[in-house]
Amino acid sequence: MNRRIFLAALILATSTFAFADGLPKIKVACVGDSITEGAGVRDPNKKYPAQLGVMLGANYDVKNFGVSGTTMLDNGDLPYKKQAAFNNAVAFAPDIVVIKLGTNDSKPQNWSKKEGFAESAKSLVDAFRKANFKAKIYLCYPVPVIAQGNWGINNEKVKGEIIPLIKQVATEKGTAIIDTYAALDGKPQLFPDRVHPNDEGAGLIAKAVFEAIKKK
Repeated sequence: MNRRIFLAALILATSTFAFADGLPKIKVACVGDSITEGAGVRDPNKKYPAQLGVMLGANYDVKNFGVSGTTMLDNGDLPYKKQAAFNNAVAFAPDIVVIKLGTNDSKPQNWSKKEGFAESAKSLVDAFRKANFKAKIYLCYPVPVIAQGNWGINNEKVKGEIIPLIKQVATEKGTAIIDTYAALDGKPQLFPDRVHPNDEGAGLIAKAVFEAIKKK
């Protein structure tokens, strides 16, 4: 009997110590395409989610759920919601979700289906709210595309059509907006391949996201 009491007391003490050591970390899911995944960044530690994690500090658990080539459009050539990363991000049940999609949607084969963009974005927001109804969700504008970019990615469509649609969805769904377009606008030197920001550019994305999260 004494042994049982001792073990129970030990478990209680251990649990109390673990709880007193700090509250659970705030879970942050970075959802997006190759820019989130880290294409264009030489140092893996300079990917924007990695830099964001350093900025936010030890009380945050920041995970990178970016997948190169993915679209917001559910009927695009590589829909984000059909990737394993989407299921993993939802299962993570994040407290904060940063969605940065739209760049690949500007490709001709995708933007010909633009009528579905807003509904696709809304359903993505809904999926994360279902996973955690208290989640704070941010919709990011795509970053600029330099000289119309490569792979058919088009700045005119990004700035003139996709960004207004993201703004519309944010208003309708009550999400916050992070203007990562403005954060890198006028800085073509940060885009070696005209589409993907380099280490410094990824840092500017991280800074914009950090400031939005801390502003609350």
